[in-house]
Amino acid sequence: MQDEQQKKDLSIAHKIIAHLKMDDHTYTHLSIRSSKNDQYYITPFGFCFADVDEDMLIKVNFSGEIIEGKEFQYNRTGYIIHSNIYKNRPDVNAIFHLHTPASVAVSSMKEGLMPISQWALHFYEKIGYHDYNSLALDNQIHGSDLLKDLGNKKVMLMRNHGMLTCGKTIMEAMFYAYHLEMACKTQILALSTNAELSIPSKEICQQAVTDLLSFEQNLGQRDWNAWVKHLKL
Repeated sequence: MQDEQQKKDLSIAHKIIAHLKMDDHTYTHLSIRSSKNDQYYITPFGFCFADVDEDMLIKVNFSGEIIEGKEFQYNRTGYIIHSNIYKNRPDVNAIFHLHTPASVAVSSMKEGLMPISQWALHFYEKIGYHDYNSLALDNQIHGSDLLKDLGNKKVMLMRNHGMLTCGKTIMEAMFYAYHLEMACKTQILALSTNAELSIPSKEICQQAVTDLLSFEQNLGQRDWNAWVKHLKL
């Protein structure tokens, strides 16, 4: 029964991401850990997010073997990214990898994400950066580098590539993805004005991130419920 709920939630996540226009045709992927810890469900390769239903999700083990959904394919780069994180981060139960133009743009800036909006302050001193190294196709090289750069964080900008958000729950991964997207859009908008920017002090930024991440008990649950209700999912 637990896996059925996991599959339902992952299907819902695809539709929310599509609604927010944060998908990239068939090129990005979301996943959720199965009740069997060494397996997870992931986006089938070749489908738009809005069309992904529960019965299309692929269950994969850490060796890359398809357990369920053998009529579908998974993205090889998705396997490299998701499997390595799940194997080494037992605190992570959901992973989103997205290529939004805003996150790609900010990931390409040497300074990365700047603390110039409340959205950005969710990630103050809590975001990793991973240098671009072509497609993630080599499990040993790309997997180890990605893990090192993610460290114990739950959010990472992949340089020239996009974003990666992780969560204890799929709601938390969604929460980070939404706020990071809004932070990146705001940064691009602010920088486009060429005006001098007002940046809060380090002390204020540290207080803000503490307050923002402890504002609700189940991070992302309220927003998730609102999206589910709005989209009638």
